[in-house]
Formats: sequence, structure tokens, C-alpha cells
Amino acid sequence: MEYLHTMIRVRDLDASIEFFVKNLGLVETRRREVEAGRFTLVFLATKPGAPEIELTFNWDQKEPYTVGRNFGHLAYDVDDIYQTCERLSKAGVSILRPPRDGKMAFVRSPDQISVELLQKGSPLPAKEPWVSMQNTGEW
Repeated sequence: MEYLHTMIRVRDLDASIEFFVKNLGLVETRRREVEAGRFTLVFLATKPGAPEIELTFNWDQKEPYTVGRNFGHLAYDVDDIYQTCERLSKAGVSILRPPRDGKMAFVRSPDQISVELLQKGSPLPAKEPWVSMQNTGEW
């Protein structure tokens, strides 16, 4: 058995691609538009050949998809959790669970998919403003 991908449904494909590609640094590995089914599939990964996430965009979906904590989250290693969170924050992404411990943070995609960011290797030393930041919203 081989892990292939995780699929998430998105309402605004452009906003989701901006979040995952521009803000998180994933790359688009392939795309498929199915006019007969009225949907687009966009596959993203940290690099070609790595496990993917599949963004499924149903062209006629008007209402938000239901959000449940039963999905859990996507998780990615980052080289520097503080630099990553600062860059995301400057891009307008809310840091819902700040990296107070130098190891872990949570953000959400435009479709409210939780994304966990984990510091590669050992946690970084505690650093402001992150140490004093409180959690916001759900993650």
C-alpha cells in the first residue's frame, strides 16, 4: 500500500492556491478540469514526487462546506517556525495557535482547513512576540 493524497474541498480555488502555494510554499504538481462533472482538481506538494493534497473545486458550490473537527489537520515541517509565522502573518494569515514553544503553530486555509506547522528538529528557544500571544479561534 502507498499513500497518495488527501483531498479537501475548496470554494475559492484562487484563494486556496494563494494560501497553499504563495503563503505555504507548496508547488502545483498537476491539474485536471472536468467540464462534464463541473469540477477542477489541483494537486499540490512540497516538491514533485512528495505526498500531495488534492484541492477539489466544484464549480457550482455556493454554500460553505461544513467544517468539523473530525478531519483533523494537515501538517508540514518548516525550517524556522518563527520566520514562517512572521511571513504568514505579514501575508494576512491569522496565527491561531502561536509557536510559543518554538515547535508548533496552527493556521487555517481560506476553507477553514487546519494546518499544523512544526519546527524541524529541536524546538527553537522561546521568543517574543510569540511567547506572549494567546490562541485565537479554533485550530
